[in-house]
Amino acid sequence: MLTIALRTARDRWSTFVGSFVALALGVGLIATMGLGLAATLDAPQRLPERFAQAPVVVKGDDVLRVPVPGGERTGRLAHPRPVTPELARRLAALGPATEDRSFPVRAEGGPKHLVGHPWSVAAFAPYTLDAGRSPRSDDEVVTTGWARPGARIGTDHGPVTVVGTVTVTGRGFEDAVFWTDARAARISPAIDQLVVAADPTAVQDAVRDAARAFPGQDAGVRVLTGRDRRHADPDPERDSEALLAVNAALGTAGGITGFVSVFVVASTFAFAVAQRRKEFALLRTAGATPGQIRRTVVAEALLLGVVASAAGCLLGVYGAPVFVSYLVDEGFAPRWFAVGDATWPFHAAFWAGLLVALAGVVAASWRAGRVAPSEALREAAFETRTMTPGRWILGAGLLLAGLGTLAHALLTDPSDLLHRKTYTSRPMLFIVAFALLSPVLVRPLVRLVAWLPARLPGAAGMLIRENAAAGIRRTAAVAAPVLVTVALAGSLLGTTATLNEAKAAEIRQRTTADHVVTAGAGGFAPATVERIRAVPGTEISATAATAVHVLEEGTALIRSDARAADPEALARTAQLPLTAGSVTDLDDDSVIVTGEWERHTVGSTVEVWLGDGTRKALRIAAVMSIGTGGNGAYVTPANAPGARVDRIDVRLAPGADGAAVGAALAEAARQAGGRVLTKDRWMSENRPGTARTTRTGFLLVLGIALLYTGIALAGTLVMATTDRARDLAVLRLAGATRWQVLRLVAGESLLVVLVGTVTGTLVAALNLAGVRAALGLLDVSSALVIPWGALGATSGACAAVAVVSAVVPAALCLRRRAVEMAGVRG
Repeated sequence: MLTIALRTARDRWSTFVGSFVALALGVGLIATMGLGLAATLDAPQRLPERFAQAPVVVKGDDVLRVPVPGGERTGRLAHPRPVTPELARRLAALGPATEDRSFPVRAEGGPKHLVGHPWSVAAFAPYTLDAGRSPRSDDEVVTTGWARPGARIGTDHGPVTVVGTVTVTGRGFEDAVFWTDARAARISPAIDQLVVAADPTAVQDAVRDAARAFPGQDAGVRVLTGRDRRHADPDPERDSEALLAVNAALGTAGGITGFVSVFVVASTFAFAVAQRRKEFALLRTAGATPGQIRRTVVAEALLLGVVASAAGCLLGVYGAPVFVSYLVDEGFAPRWFAVGDATWPFHAAFWAGLLVALAGVVAASWRAGRVAPSEALREAAFETRTMTPGRWILGAGLLLAGLGTLAHALLTDPSDLLHRKTYTSRPMLFIVAFALLSPVLVRPLVRLVAWLPARLPGAAGMLIRENAAAGIRRTAAVAAPVLVTVALAGSLLGTTATLNEAKAAEIRQRTTADHVVTAGAGGFAPATVERIRAVPGTEISATAATAVHVLEEGTALIRSDARAADPEALARTAQLPLTAGSVTDLDDDSVIVTGEWERHTVGSTVEVWLGDGTRKALRIAAVMSIGTGGNGAYVTPANAPGARVDRIDVRLAPGADGAAVGAALAEAARQAGGRVLTKDRWMSENRPGTARTTRTGFLLVLGIALLYTGIALAGTLVMATTDRARDLAVLRLAGATRWQVLRLVAGESLLVVLVGTVTGTLVAALNLAGVRAALGLLDVSSALVIPWGALGATSGACAAVAVVSAVVPAALCLRRRAVEMAGVRG
C-alpha cells in the first residue's frame, strides 16, 4: 500500500498541494502558539521597581481573603486600607521610616497617566538627579523627564516650577512628579506605604503588636521584603493579567486552527476521492479489495501528514519569533515576552498534524472503499448520491444539538450566551452542521442565486447555473470554506457589535441627567463637589466607583463593581432598570443588586465584603435586571470607605438656562480638572467598544480562517478546473471563444462563492438571533447589528482568490488544442 501511495502521490501531486499547504500551515501555527504558551509558563517574575533599594516596605493589604471549606478565596480590594498614623509611629521607633504617598496628577501638556510622590521616596527606586536639584518649597517639583528644569506648569494641585529631572537605571516604569514631603502629605494625607530601615522580623513583630492593641485597624497590613516588594509597585499583577489574555487568545486561535485544519483537509480529501472514483473502480475491477483501497487512501494521508508536519515545525521555528514580536508591539503581551527554548510545542504540533491528516481522511477512505467496479464505466457528470446516511445523521445531529443547546441556554441562563467563551465556540456546531448538509442546500441556492443571470440574453448564465447545479460535490467543496470564514466573521464581529449596541442602549436608558461632570483618575475632592452643588438651577447626584464581594454557594468569591450614591439624588438623575423594590429604599444598611446574584429577593439579607474588606450584612433594597452584565450594584457612601467621587450627574431645575448652567458647572469643576459634558456628548464619548485585546484576538482568528479559506479555494479549484479540461474542450469545439470560456469559469466560481456567502450569512444570522433572543430575555432592548462591511470584505477576498484559482488553470488548459483536450480523460 505504501508503494502505491508513493506512486499515486507522485503522479497526482496537484491533488495534494492544497492539503499539504493547509496542514503545514496548521502545524506551523500550532507550534508557534505552543511556543507562545510555553513562554507564558516560563515567564520571569517581575522584580521590584519603585522600591528596588528599600529594606522593608509596609503597606495596607489590597487582597481580600475569605476562608472557605478546604482553603480560602481571594479577591482584589477596591480601596486598600492605608497605614495608620499609630502604626507609622510604632515602626518609626525601630529605625528611619519614610512615608510614601501616590496620587494622580493632571498637568498641562503632561502625560496622561501621571502620578505624584513625595521626594524622599525617590531614592528607593533608585531615582538619581540628572539635571537640576531637589524640590525645596511647595511650588517646586522634580519630574521623570517629561518636563525640563525651569518650566512653569499648571496642575490640578496648583502651578509648579520644575527644578530638576531624575532617571532610573533601566527602562522607565512610570511618569512621575515629586513634591516636597510636606506638600505631598497635604495633597494626599493617607499613608499608602512606609519604608522602614529596620530588621524585617522586628517590623513584623511590631505590626502584630499593633494589630493586638488596635483590633481591626492594622490587621490588614503586609510586610514586604525581597522580591515581594514588587507588590508595592502600581498594578503589580499587570503581567499576570496580560499573560491570561495571551493564553486566552492563543488557546482560541489554536482551537480555531485545529478546527479549520481538519475541516479543510477533510474537505480536500473528500473532493479528491470523489474525483478518483473511476481510478478506484478500475483498481476494484483489477481485484483490489475495499480494505486495500481504504489503506491506500490512509497511507497517502499518512505520507502527506509526515512531510507536512515536518515542514510545519520548520515554519514554526521561524514564525514564532515574528508572531511574538507582533504581540509585544501591539501591546498584547508584556515587553519582556519572548520565545523560549521549549521543545514540547514541536512534538505536540507534529503529532497533531498527523492526527489531523488521519482524522480528515477517515470519511474519505470509507467512501473510497465503497466504490463499485461498475463505476469505471460511468460517464455521467451529474452526481446523484452526494449525501450518505452517515452524513445525514451527523449533519442533522449537529444541527439539532446546536439548536437544542441554544434553546436550553435561553431557557435556563440567557446571560451565558453573552460570554466571550460561549459566543466564540458556539458557532462551530452550526458551521459543521451546515457544511455537512451543504449538498442538500447547494442546488436550491444555486438556482435561487442564478435565477436572474440565467434569464439574461445568451447562454452564459444558464450554463453557469447548470454546471454549478450538476457538480454538487464540487460546488459544495468550494462553498464550504467560504461558509466557514463568512460565518465566523459574521458571528464574532456581529456578536461584539450587537453587545456594544446593547450596552449603549442600557446607558441611554439609565442616564436621565442633562449634564455629566467627570473627574480624572483621582476623583473630586469634597470641596469640589460642594462647589458644583452650589451652582444654582441644578440637582446633582455625586457617585463614586467601588466594589463589593459576595460568597456564593459557599465557595465562589464573586466581585461586583458598584457605585456609591445618595439614593434620593440618584432617583432624580437616573432611571435604574429595576425589577423589584425602589431606589429610595436604599440606605446605609442595604444594597441594590442585580438578578444574577445568588440572593436577589427584596427584603432578604446578603453578607458582603465592602471595597476596603469590611464584612457586613446588608438588606436587599431593590433588584435590577441582569442586562448585559454592566448594571453592577449600588450602595450608599457610608459603605464605600475610601471611594472618591468620580462622576456627578446634573439635572436642570425647571426653567433653568442650560447654557448658563453649563458654563457655571465648567467654572466650578475647572480647578479640579473636571470636564462638563452634555448627556449626548457624554454617551458618545463613553459608548462601549470592543477591548483591544479582544479585537486583536478576533482578527487573529479571522485571519487564520481567511488564510485557510484561500488555501482550500485555491487547492479545490485548481483540482476541479484541471480535471474539467475535457468539458472546456467541448465548449471550444461547440464554438465558444477562449475568452468566453474563461468568463464562464470565472462566473461559475463567483456563483459558488456567493452560495457559500449566503450559507455563511445564514449561519451567522442564526447565531446572532440567539444572542438577540438572550438580550430580550434579559430586558435589554437593542438592534441586531450585522457587520455587512466585514462580510463584504471577506466575501470579496474569497471571490478574488476563487476567480484567480479557477481562471489561471483554465487559461493554461486552453493553450492546448481543443481536439487534444477532448481526448483527455479524468
